[in-house]
Amino acid sequence: MSATPLTRRNFLYASTSIAGALAFVAPLSPAHAQAVAPPDAPTLARPPAAPPAHMTAAADGAVAAATRGSSDPSIHPFHFHASDEDLADLKRRIRATRWPERENDPSQGVSLATARKLADYWADHHDWRRAEAQLFAYPHFVTNIDGVDIHFIHVRSKHANALPMIVTHGWPGSIIEQLKIIGPLTDPTAFGGTAADAFDVVIPSLPGYGFSGKPSVNGWDPQHIARAWAVLMTRLGYKRYVAQGGDWGNAVTEQMALQQPPGLLAIHTNMPATVPNDVAPLIPGGPEPKGLNSEEKHAWDQLVDFYSNGLGYAQEMAGRPQTLYALADSPMGLAAWIIDHDIRSYNLITRVFDGASEGLTRDDILDNITLYWLTNTAVSSARLYRESKLAFFAPKGIPLPTGVSAFRDEIYQAPESWTRKAYPHLVFYKRHDKGTHFAAWEQPQALTEDLRETFRGVRTT
Repeated sequence: MSATPLTRRNFLYASTSIAGALAFVAPLSPAHAQAVAPPDAPTLARPPAAPPAHMTAAADGAVAAATRGSSDPSIHPFHFHASDEDLADLKRRIRATRWPERENDPSQGVSLATARKLADYWADHHDWRRAEAQLFAYPHFVTNIDGVDIHFIHVRSKHANALPMIVTHGWPGSIIEQLKIIGPLTDPTAFGGTAADAFDVVIPSLPGYGFSGKPSVNGWDPQHIARAWAVLMTRLGYKRYVAQGGDWGNAVTEQMALQQPPGLLAIHTNMPATVPNDVAPLIPGGPEPKGLNSEEKHAWDQLVDFYSNGLGYAQEMAGRPQTLYALADSPMGLAAWIIDHDIRSYNLITRVFDGASEGLTRDDILDNITLYWLTNTAVSSARLYRESKLAFFAPKGIPLPTGVSAFRDEIYQAPESWTRKAYPHLVFYKRHDKGTHFAAWEQPQALTEDLRETFRGVRTT
């Protein structure tokens, strides 16, 4: 790829990969996207990365990650129990927050009022023991792939012929994002579906996130994670399965589809990559393309706003993730960083802490942030932005059947016209009038119904 002069527009366009870094990343053509991750790309061997001591000790019967090699295919049960000391320290740090002055206007970031409401609830009302019990009501496991311990939830349906599905979270999410869809997917007859809609569900923690190990060397980009997920599904004995994801989960899922591991039948995404190659370079400075229909105009306006005002977090994590020491030291620093992912999700979170009830609860939000805190994964999770060199919103020419859910208040709501061009084997598309970036977390019923519909056609193939 020839060098391109670095301009503000190019820099912001590079950041559409959400990994951007400090160089221009051109949109990938379908052929180039295929070349990024060939199906027969070898799995890279990595030295083991030991998780924090309190997590290693909690893996029931598991050998510490430092003593397991990358060739060990064994799977071990996993459990986590935060120490009383860690929880007390968290509350103490929240109460000891040194607050800045109030913002001059709302565009400057997370408001002091919202931050204080979040802190008050976190310190005085949030109960991690409740969250921990809910989380570990499901079976958890860990296995070592390429030298890194990969943690995952694995729930098998009671229904015969359930279709296996691997679901991948993103940033600033976690496995907690997907908890609300486990029941409807694995036990559909209890949630308005039929036995024919049943799935076995596998929900891994991305490397460097949650209970997974933290890679100690570079190379764990979405392509590498995609290969690891294929290894995981093989280890679980699945010969036919599907994949789903949003945010980084979309990037990993699309790379799985490009690599076409044996057994992967189809994919679904709630954050699709559809921005046409002739539109992307015009964002954010314009000019606005002529002839946009109403759906395309809505997407254009969202993208211009995000590129202009919403990329600061991605640029910092793509360029200098290790600099974010404050996120590992201050609970409120971490919380503010996490809730400021995108403006529409932030506005929803603000309303929730003002007392509204819509999709997420205060406990939902703080369960997720607390998981980041207790596992000390603020910095390790940020490194994925530096690892990835993919143009996040550029079409990749996915060769498998694909379903797309387009939620109105996602970073951008993918228009049907763009989606049909971006996914040559589109089998399902639906626009939703509500819903932000965290579909499984905020709109679990809508997403569940879309997943059932997307994958009905591949169950008998």
